[in-house]
Amino acid sequence: MSAKLTEGAWALLVALALLATPALAVLPDEQLPDPVLEARARSISAEIRCVVCQNQSIDDSDAPLARDLRLIVRERLKAGDSDDAVKSYLTDRYGSFVLLKPPFQWDTALLWLGPAVVVLLGSLGIATLLRRRRVAETVPLSAAEEAALDALVERKSP
Repeated sequence: MSAKLTEGAWALLVALALLATPALAVLPDEQLPDPVLEARARSISAEIRCVVCQNQSIDDSDAPLARDLRLIVRERLKAGDSDDAVKSYLTDRYGSFVLLKPPFQWDTALLWLGPAVVVLLGSLGIATLLRRRRVAETVPLSAAEEAALDALVERKSP
């Protein structure tokens, strides 16, 4: 009985492991016969964003546009383009947005610097809030308390 439970547990683990692997959308008819070119195509495809799915590479996307982009990558590689030339070809048509890691340029500066600006503004806001709270907690002395304090200071001074 426990052996069946163990086999069932293994089957469940294998099923979960298969579900956890990334879904690669590259179909067999898209793959290039040359393994070196295919490896380059897969590497480039992993860096190109699916403009339909967003935050998913064209290598992982099942969208028809992603398939078209994967075919373009392979056509450019078969034509003899370098990896950079293929990426340049795609960015000329879709902009830097098509790259999952866009270069630092004037039009992507907000993308790169935006999180740092948000953290800086948040830190300044929290510091200002804490400073105001500290000032608000300070209560001035009443006239009677000031007189008592002055009397204590005069009594201790020589």
